[in-house]
Amino acid sequence: MLNYPGFQSATVTQRTDWTSELFSLRVSGADLSFKAGQFTKLALPNAEGKLVSRAYSVVNAPLSTSDMLEFLIIANPQGQLSPQLQALNVGQSLYVGTRANGDLLGEVIPKRANDLWLLSSGTGIGPFLSLLDDIHLRPRCEKIILVHAVRHRADLVYQYLIQQLIQLYDGRLQYVPIVSREPTEYLSGRIPQLIASGALSQHTGVDLSADESFVMLCGNPQMIKDTLPVLKELGLEKYRVKTGGHIVYERYW
Repeated sequence: MLNYPGFQSATVTQRTDWTSELFSLRVSGADLSFKAGQFTKLALPNAEGKLVSRAYSVVNAPLSTSDMLEFLIIANPQGQLSPQLQALNVGQSLYVGTRANGDLLGEVIPKRANDLWLLSSGTGIGPFLSLLDDIHLRPRCEKIILVHAVRHRADLVYQYLIQQLIQLYDGRLQYVPIVSREPTEYLSGRIPQLIASGALSQHTGVDLSADESFVMLCGNPQMIKDTLPVLKELGLEKYRVKTGGHIVYERYW
């Protein structure tokens, strides 16, 4: 493979197809130092040899004994990169960024926070799985609510890992799936409306409050945009290093 500044080659070692559009790639061979909850870039050259890259969160927690990285990806038929990533098979190569970035870090969770809300839509659940599975900096909040909003039941990925984490946290972790496009036994609707109506707090038995809560959001930018004013109405403010706060988020595009 050719050399591109800021990128290194890696090899696909495993792929999981959750649906016709949603898939995970596990790769090895990239030397990436990252913290749980961060993202890096994946890339492939186009027909002209120009590298096309997009940001993707690392789903797994940092591993001291392996260079394995896993990414959760949704293929956009009109996308310049995701269809090409979906076409990769085990043994084929791609490029991985040499740096990781992101603000969804365990170290920003205040010690005063009793309730940790992890609000995700679509592939935005990825960094939260990494965060929860990190044995080096596991959230110590008394109540942790992992919310995953999707369109269809089949989009509720990584169920085996989530169940392992629920057992690992011994009653402190609550998983709340939300499905909007088909009838299920789960909550239905959109995250901001479920917060504003009180339905999410009623379902979980946990109130969102400035005194007790810290909120992390990741996923569709519209979900984040619509949720922020609802949280502010409840007295929660954006987190800043110098002043503190209650809300930190990562937009995917």
